[in-house]
Amino acid sequence: MNDPIKILSFTRTGTKLNQRLCAAFSGTGRECVGYAPAKYVTGGLLPLPEDRRGLIGAGWGRTAWIFIGAAGIAVRYIAPFVKDKFTDSPVLVLDEKGEYVIPILSGHVGGAAALADEVAELLGAAAVHTTATDVQGKFAVDVFAKKNHLLLTDRSLAKEISAAVLEGERIALYIEETDCTVQGSVPDPVVLCAARGEAERYRLRIVIAGRFAGDDGKKEGTLLLRPRNIIAGIGCRKGIGAELLENGLRDVLQANGLKPEQVRMLASIDLKKEEPALLALSGKYQIPFVTYSADELRRIPLVSAGSDFVKRVTGVDNVCERAAVLSCENGELIQKKCVREAMTAALVGCPVVIRF
Repeated sequence: MNDPIKILSFTRTGTKLNQRLCAAFSGTGRECVGYAPAKYVTGGLLPLPEDRRGLIGAGWGRTAWIFIGAAGIAVRYIAPFVKDKFTDSPVLVLDEKGEYVIPILSGHVGGAAALADEVAELLGAAAVHTTATDVQGKFAVDVFAKKNHLLLTDRSLAKEISAAVLEGERIALYIEETDCTVQGSVPDPVVLCAARGEAERYRLRIVIAGRFAGDDGKKEGTLLLRPRNIIAGIGCRKGIGAELLENGLRDVLQANGLKPEQVRMLASIDLKKEEPALLALSGKYQIPFVTYSADELRRIPLVSAGSDFVKRVTGVDNVCERAAVLSCENGELIQKKCVREAMTAALVGCPVVIRF
């Protein structure tokens, strides 16, 4: 969880802790801004604006919030914006002495629980976890998915599985990905199955599979988790429209049974590092965008097809395929260079590592 952090304090003592915690986060390279009443502001903190709910609303869903003070204050300020744990900001409450830190919202998916542990370590405080799966030390599928960069396809079913785990029901897990490494011990009551048919003997099951076909023929009780392991190499005409570029990539992904949310990285040549459509696509889906020089791209010895025109313009005969492969050289080229209107795309699937 690398969202920027904003800390709000309301008393003199709390503001001293605010300053200390902001400095600690900054020392780890995290973006952190502290706010306090104007009369207590010092050491790089900013004054709390009069419209405090406006401050929170402007960053909701994209910022982690830490309140130093009573939990009731935090609840009143965040109440208008709370929607669900999949889109809410992570929210923590600290007492002003820095003895206890409590994640009160978006603990698992948003990362508040992990952030609370980080704050506790920085301050020598005690993290107080209240979520049932945390308290009982049970497997939580939403935490598992987040930790392993897996896309949840059914939030309601994820909740049902977590509830079943708390009741001690055995849950099947089948990994359909062929290039996958499993690390750690599978926790009870999860049962790792060798085939999907074996998994389907259980009432509830988790299937990790990269590609889909229609509804994938999934049975009731099957939670599909999709790895975010796709590198999309892209070449495009200068000034291409953002919608045209996105539609072209969507079409290529769909032809391979993939969704845009499974793309881990966009890659292209450095001539395209300021291309507005690529930057817009990266921003819309929060996908990192990397570029390489022509010399770097030529390190990839073989490509499926080359273009003399592209070589004259860019210095390399095939941008998309080379960029995708260079971004994950131990991956599998699952889509060679293909042409769409004003763009080309290639896809590489990176190896999947599942950690327990």
